[in-house]
Amino acid sequence: MSYEFSKFGQYLGCGSGIGELMDDLGHALAHGGPDLKMLGGGQPAQIPAMNAVWQQRLTELMAETGGLERALTTYDPPGGNPQFLAAVATLFRETFGWNLGPENIGVTSGGQTAFYFLFNLLAGEMPDGQRRKILLPLVPEYIGYANQGVSGGLFHAIPPLIEKTGPHEFKYRVDFDRLEITPDIAAICASRPTNPTGNVLTDDEIDRLSKLAARHGIPLIIDNAYGAPFPGIIFTAATPFWEPHVVLTLSLSKLGLPGTRTGIVIGSPEIIRALSSMSAIAGLSNPNIGQQITLPLIRSGEILRLSRQVVRPFYQEKCLLARAAACELFGDDFDWFMHRSEGALFLWFWFPGLPISSQELYERLKQRGVLVIPGQHFFYGHDDLHWRHRHECIRVSYAMADTTVRGGLQIIAEEVRRAWNDAQ
Repeated sequence: MSYEFSKFGQYLGCGSGIGELMDDLGHALAHGGPDLKMLGGGQPAQIPAMNAVWQQRLTELMAETGGLERALTTYDPPGGNPQFLAAVATLFRETFGWNLGPENIGVTSGGQTAFYFLFNLLAGEMPDGQRRKILLPLVPEYIGYANQGVSGGLFHAIPPLIEKTGPHEFKYRVDFDRLEITPDIAAICASRPTNPTGNVLTDDEIDRLSKLAARHGIPLIIDNAYGAPFPGIIFTAATPFWEPHVVLTLSLSKLGLPGTRTGIVIGSPEIIRALSSMSAIAGLSNPNIGQQITLPLIRSGEILRLSRQVVRPFYQEKCLLARAAACELFGDDFDWFMHRSEGALFLWFWFPGLPISSQELYERLKQRGVLVIPGQHFFYGHDDLHWRHRHECIRVSYAMADTTVRGGLQIIAEEVRRAWNDAQ
């Protein structure tokens, strides 16, 4: 039987770039065998020291009077557990001096859900019939945003400035000369560090974006899924930032709890109330378990110490090993650049003049058991979709075992060389 879907259903229920890629990666993972090199997903690494913390907390929860019930057998309010909200507000108020109370904190079922709610709360079709958009001041940007508008056409993006910072290194920077806030812009949004590139907007760039947003009376949304102060997967100077017109999102996923689906939103009471209402309508309540596991770690500030002393050093070492392997394996016999690695879990490679597209490179790598993400999916919201650069890049995760990452990089180098040799 065939059903006619609504516009909402057609847009969200009939496939997307991220859906197709994740389905492709999932099937490859299921059938790829032991030699599959899964360098395409965003799955965080297994950090033994963090797993030990989670095991200890689960043991403590089981021993606490009412612990199991709080974590698994009761509904929290749709905006989050009141004790958890108060603990988050206290942590940031006492650590950074931010003027926050529980009314400034909300919980969603993962960061992805937070952005679905935020984008559609602020942008799209307005009551007066006008259509408003989210401004992305720099692309490439997180692929998971691309299809979140309930009616499409939700983003306006600014292509980056490209600064070559070393023999095989470059960095994207915000092109402030092209950044214009038109009446149809509802909010500015940027991830810090950026997925896919590991780019970290500087304190100056964040300050300029914040002042631009405040001057136009719109929010600045900062996606802090990988950033400071937690989970702290950031390898350069970056000051945590919040102001009353800023919406800051965090997550427990990259600390090592992706299965708990716990997103944290810091914003104005008006926005937090709206998110709570949306959570109630869409899902009744949010998962309790992540909030209960981390509550004492947030109350004590231990979550900040774990981020500084366990999570960040773990990923920084993996990043250094992966970068060194890439430099060794890629060599100097073809043109390549790697984005300066300032945070997150990924290496972002650019192969200027690559004779094949990143999509074809992806297909060739998949045939050899290496899964990456082709770069064009991270460029959206701007008119120049045929910009060659977007078809010359790939995202590679270094969160897997070091031998797996090195083996995958070797095959990537071989396939890029083959592409150049076939073209000559």
